[in-house]
Amino acid sequence: MQRVIQKAKDFNELVMFEHSIFSLPFIFIAMIVAADGWFGLWLLVLGVLAALSARNFAMGVNRYADRDIDAKNPRTSSRPNVDGRLDRGSILIFIIVNALIFIAVAYMINSLAFALSIPILIVLAAYSYFKRFSSLAHVVLGVALGLAPIAGVVAVNAAIPLWSVLLSLGVIFWVAGFDLLYSLQDIDFDKENDLYSIPSRYGAEATLFISALFHALAVLFWLLFVWAADLGMFAYAAALGSGFVLYYEQMLVRKDFTKIDRAFFTVNGYLGIAFLILIIIDRTLS
Repeated sequence: MQRVIQKAKDFNELVMFEHSIFSLPFIFIAMIVAADGWFGLWLLVLGVLAALSARNFAMGVNRYADRDIDAKNPRTSSRPNVDGRLDRGSILIFIIVNALIFIAVAYMINSLAFALSIPILIVLAAYSYFKRFSSLAHVVLGVALGLAPIAGVVAVNAAIPLWSVLLSLGVIFWVAGFDLLYSLQDIDFDKENDLYSIPSRYGAEATLFISALFHALAVLFWLLFVWAADLGMFAYAAALGSGFVLYYEQMLVRKDFTKIDRAFFTVNGYLGIAFLILIIIDRTLS
């Protein structure tokens, strides 16, 4: 039993389970807006399973593909995929199991979700390889997480309305923007190993500018989402408030690069939760 518990801890460390907080709020936002309120316990359970299995699949592929890179980077050299705690076979089984769970859950949701399940998995897996040949890897990561709101509305309505696309575009630029900030930690390593991150190719100042631009676009698309979905003042407050949060994040990193972890995890985690709460209030009072 002790060995099983330890193995579970190793897999948890591998995929950083707690960071699922980034995608889950926006799935639920899309589901709440699509249902104009509570969407039901069954869809809640399926939505959580789909989100967690998709993220576990994506992180598993990333760790599987990046084992050689992670082993060279002092920041990542103690990860379970590198230090021997999890071998390649175990990680591969983990990837396959989570892919099958995601496909099975999509099948239980509806036919459109099932039809989109394989293409979504392909997009999720693609991010892990982009850094080897393209600086667009940050945007691909954004697309991977940006699929979450569309998946949420497909689960409820088996359709993809305009407002869900706008919500997703906001998530894409939000994620790409904070991934740019996070990647500043590896700017020297990426240069030395010929990896195609924007910081390694264009420098820190250009990265900060592009990140700020992406975050401005995220707020713009979220405002357009609120307008297209015909939501109320609390939803507008959520979109505008996210702008202040992202401004704080930008200033935090510009002041001190050692604050990148705080900006990446804490600030972005609060943003998603606050956005969700305000949407719930908006739909409750409408």
